[in-house]
Amino acid sequence: MRISYNKLWHLMLDKKMNKADLKRATGISTASIAKLGKGGNITTDVLLKICKALDCDIADIMEIEPEKKED
Repeated sequence: MRISYNKLWHLMLDKKMNKADLKRATGISTASIAKLGKGGNITTDVLLKICKALDCDIADIMEIEPEKKED
């Protein structure tokens, strides 16, 4: 299984925000934004900052996706 942040990107689009806006609103680093873009591991502290800035729940910004099976 892996974490997907597609919900975050959709929520940001709905709020007319880009990654720079998210960085300014949350105070998180460029490296953390890059990790989010690659579906990397992010600390819960960063996730909570995002939720606070976007006024949402953690389930609104991320989801667990099953691994794709290769034939």
